[in-house]
Amino acid sequence: MERLEVLKTYKIYIGGQFPRTESGRYYDPKNAQGQALANICLSSRKDLRNAVVAARKAFGGWAERAHFNRGQILYRIAEMLEGRKAQFVEELMKQGSTKAAAEKEVDQSTDLLVYYSGWADKYQQLFSSVNPVASSHFNFSALEPMGVVGIVAPQDTSLFGLVSSIIPVITGGNTVVVLASEKLPLCAVTFAEVLNSSDVPGGVVNILTGKESELLEQFATHMDINAVLYGGGDAKNYIRLKELGTDNVKRVFNFDGAETENPYLIADFQEVKTTWHPIENIGGSTSTY
Repeated sequence: MERLEVLKTYKIYIGGQFPRTESGRYYDPKNAQGQALANICLSSRKDLRNAVVAARKAFGGWAERAHFNRGQILYRIAEMLEGRKAQFVEELMKQGSTKAAAEKEVDQSTDLLVYYSGWADKYQQLFSSVNPVASSHFNFSALEPMGVVGIVAPQDTSLFGLVSSIIPVITGGNTVVVLASEKLPLCAVTFAEVLNSSDVPGGVVNILTGKESELLEQFATHMDINAVLYGGGDAKNYIRLKELGTDNVKRVFNFDGAETENPYLIADFQEVKTTWHPIENIGGSTSTY
């Protein structure tokens, strides 16, 4: 008798754990021949709320880590991704990539992680400043992470779009809740396995799978999501996100994937904190207190 194929069930990733969707719903993306690839969780709004709670809980510890240590952790992700290259190539090929294109996508993703690991302890020096003021003060501006960032990953790539949207945001100390590509979801959950086996604390990156149409409004209206990075490629949905996000003055950024190696992508998800320090002039000399 012909043996039935046992399809892998890809679960979601919340708070460093791999739960099934609370809704119990699944969908099966197809390849070009119409064959089912896997069982993929169809995440609900409750899953998204749970992911935001996990991201908020992880934010304080991640934001307070030494920048150099965040760079070490990003480099560790690159090491783990490189070690599982064959698995990612196989999954990309299942979803329609050629072998050459799949290998290139994994290499680009790994290289991007290394790139941002180098920026982790340098962007603060680049974007911070000492500001000239007319009064007897020193005036400093420094960057601080926004908080929890919602990400709708690009729909046309399975791995590189996911990595290129997540990494600049967490490099700056933010935590994220990500909705992976609906049509090409396999690498997203496998990348979560990479994160889980590296040094990334649970809750820093939370990955959901499912339909943009069901969760887009929740990304925009959730009051504990501080910003949204939209890579879905639909201009109407981007405008809708901006409109709905006004209730908590949520910043909404459009991510087209045109430029992925850019430290300004880190700065986009930072708040500028300005500090005034008084100066006392005593006998012609300057001192601070």
